[in-house]
Amino acid sequence: MSITRRHFGFGLAAFGLTACSSTVPSNSGSSGSTGLPADLRPAPNAGYDAWVASFRSRAGARGISQSTLRAAFRGAGYLPGVVTRDRNQTEFKRTLEDYLSIAVSEERLSKGRAAFGRHAATLRALERAYGVDAEIICAIWGLESFYGERRGNVPVISAASTLAYDGRRGAFFEKQLIAALKILQNGDTTPARMTGSWAGAMGHTQFIPTSYQAFAVDFTGDGRRDIWSEDPSDALASTAAYLQRNGWTRGLKWGGEAGAPGTPAGRILQPQAGGPKFSVTGNFNAIKRYNNSDSYAIGVGHLADRIAGGGPLRAGFPPDRYGLTKDDRILLQKRLTAKGFDTGGADGVLGPKSRAAISAYQSSRGLPASGDPSPALLASLG
Repeated sequence: MSITRRHFGFGLAAFGLTACSSTVPSNSGSSGSTGLPADLRPAPNAGYDAWVASFRSRAGARGISQSTLRAAFRGAGYLPGVVTRDRNQTEFKRTLEDYLSIAVSEERLSKGRAAFGRHAATLRALERAYGVDAEIICAIWGLESFYGERRGNVPVISAASTLAYDGRRGAFFEKQLIAALKILQNGDTTPARMTGSWAGAMGHTQFIPTSYQAFAVDFTGDGRRDIWSEDPSDALASTAAYLQRNGWTRGLKWGGEAGAPGTPAGRILQPQAGGPKFSVTGNFNAIKRYNNSDSYAIGVGHLADRIAGGGPLRAGFPPDRYGLTKDDRILLQKRLTAKGFDTGGADGVLGPKSRAAISAYQSSRGLPASGDPSPALLASLG
């Protein structure tokens, strides 16, 4: 079976700002709607109610019992914020430099090394069982949920049924809803514990229900494939199984920076003009089966190498279209924040908050509030 997530964006919110940035952070032991914003809580909707009533017969024909349906939809409902997020998704066009600044940030790297240390025995056991490098498994965990910190808290039955009813990708999400109900019927988890992203991705490594059905593993041997548990073992094992069955070759590196010691010979990529070149192998393609993005696969591979003790990329990136290097952008963010224009951090990635800070500063100086950086703007900040 060849199931991929290539049309379903995960991992740094599919090129967004942070891992699972479109989800609500997980609260340990929460029961679904705890801590959710108002638009991600059930709202009255007669059309949705009618759709659910008609869906019940289709679900029954697919082997879903009435008791499972009653339990699953008890407390479930239409989530208006799910539809809003689905319709307002942006096709991010971040450079590889910006993507790696987020994917392999100092925080993600330090937490990754700590998480690897805590779970080294499990990760090494998975490497032996599935042939997938332990650091690669850990890196995917880091990109998908920040090592379990951002698993999402949206009830999956509500999210999947809302999107199935909405109809933009109705057939796809009805398939996910049926799969989620079968997971519940199998006893792997409960409706209250089956939470995830607004689009129904679940657990430490953000599996959609159909991928869960195909690849989830009961590594702990407790009779449940529990990717939602605080213990990430089943989720990490499921990720290893996914990669193994999607073409991972034991003992082969994913690739690396072209010309660097230890980098295998392979296909050469240069995702950003003027930036580093990478030599990639078939295992790079296996990572892309998890998320069909060169930047994602490079992010996973490079984060894995750094977790294992490797150094940063040797080649640098050219100045951006505004003539600023990453160091310039970090300095710009620091100077804006020091003057009271909060950029939300200084990572060299000029996202919406940084651009809002630039606009506010420009307005305070009587300048056109374009939100665009420039060397002159940096100089004016002292």
